[in-house]
Amino acid sequence: MARYEVLYVLAPNLEEEAYAAYAERFSGIIRENGGQVEKVDTWGKRRLAYEIKKFREGYYTVVYFNAPAECVKELDRVLKITEPVLRHLIVRHEEKKKSANAERKVAAENA
Repeated sequence: MARYEVLYVLAPNLEEEAYAAYAERFSGIIRENGGQVEKVDTWGKRRLAYEIKKFREGYYTVVYFNAPAECVKELDRVLKITEPVLRHLIVRHEEKKKSANAERKVAAENA
């Protein structure tokens, strides 16, 4: 399983309970499809860089999770068809690789 993060922006005209319900719904989709949610970071209402669907603000949430590729495809599909989602972005975190210099240094220390 790879590590991912998803940022989604919801319409600002929803009730407070609705934001929590959507966060739980999206986290549930990750868990149902074999993923594991690490952290849900709620940023709250922020001003948008430009107007989207006649809104100047949006409710931002970031979710960090581990999941297989099929899970990410399903989450992307659901986010696309969910009406209050103004924008979303799913990013995969690459594993940090040791540089050649760091590997030589470790090898020299062990020799």
